[in-house]
Order: sequence, then structure tokens, then C-alpha cells
Amino acid sequence: MTMLDEKKSPRELRNDLLAQKLIKNLNMRHYDAYYCPTAKEALRKALKIIPKGCSISWGGSMSIRDMGLTEALKNGDYQVFDRDDVTTQEDKARIYRKAFECDFYLAGVNAISEDGIIVNIDSNGNRVAAITFGPEHVLLVVGMNKVCQDIDAAVKRARSTAAPINMARFDHNQTPCKTDGICHNCKSPDSICNYISIMRMSHPAKRHIVLLVGENLGY
Repeated sequence: MTMLDEKKSPRELRNDLLAQKLIKNLNMRHYDAYYCPTAKEALRKALKIIPKGCSISWGGSMSIRDMGLTEALKNGDYQVFDRDDVTTQEDKARIYRKAFECDFYLAGVNAISEDGIIVNIDSNGNRVAAITFGPEHVLLVVGMNKVCQDIDAAVKRARSTAAPINMARFDHNQTPCKTDGICHNCKSPDSICNYISIMRMSHPAKRHIVLLVGENLGY
């Protein structure tokens, strides 16, 4: 152990080691992958990855908002399509569809397994659709709090942790998990667990860029 390592907390040391393993596994699954110990470093890395002048859109990810990425892009030399800038459902739907034509689509993930399988859960399907097909590049920002032991644990995290927390963000929606914070596998018309995406690999190769962050980001 080096003197530099001795200054790191146990959590930082664990995240460093786990990120190294994840990057190797993601590379084998044809992703580009990077690790940044802090959200501040991740912001700088993301702005290096995304060329100026690009067309960019994103979904409802709190990870990219929490790290300041959306604000930096909106204040920079980019063509941004942000659903938060419009008020009507028609305009939001237009931006959802515009995302398929963008150079970059930005998103978080709900969970990722240690061997590199990514799980996302969605209400309308616009986010998982754009991640799967359309935009030329997809940048996925992943806090290390999203890492799970295996795919089963990743799906459980998406259903039982991410979904109830996200549900609490929406005032107009009413589901059982909003009442007690527990997933009931409900069939409520307000459910946000309508589409579950399991990504084994990036296709075409390197279309997806995973930016691992050694801090808790998003839900």
C-alpha cells in the first residue's frame, strides 16, 4: 500500500478496486468505461468526452443533474433538448422523440451488476428506448451506490430501491410503494415500473460510455 492509498478512506479504497473490476468487465462487454473518484472529476471527464457543438438530450436522471452536468451543457456550446424547458405533454413528447436523432443521450442507471450488466426501469419507456437505439452515443453516469453483486440483486435494487424513491418525486402519481416505500409488484395505472431493460453488452461496440463515479449519485 502506498502513502497515497493510506490517505484514502476504506470506502474510497473499496470503490477504487471495484471500479477497476467493473471497467474490465464492461470493456469485455464492448463498453467504453472510465472511473472518477468524485463527481467534480466526473463532470470534467464528461465535458471532455462530449465534443462541443453536439446535439444532446437526456431523461429524468438525477445523477447527471446532481453532478452539475446538465447545467454545464446548457451553459456551454451545445445544442440541448431538455424536457424540463417545456410545459406541455406534446412538447415533452417531441423532445423524447428528438432524442433518437441526437449525437449524445445522457442517462443514469438504476443498477449495475459487478460483472457489468446494466438494469434500468422506466415509466414511459422513452429513456430505455433511447439508451437501446437511436442516439449515436449514450453516456451513462453511474454512482458506485448503484453497483450490485449480480443481475438478480440489480433487478431487485431497481424495483425495490430506485423505483419507490423515484415514485416519491411525483406528486400526481399514487402507487402502493408511495404509501409505504415497499415494492408490491403492483399493476397501478400510475406505476413507473412498466419497462425493465437488461443490457448485456454495448452494440454497436463502444456506442455506450459508462462513467463510474466514486460517490453516491441519484437513486
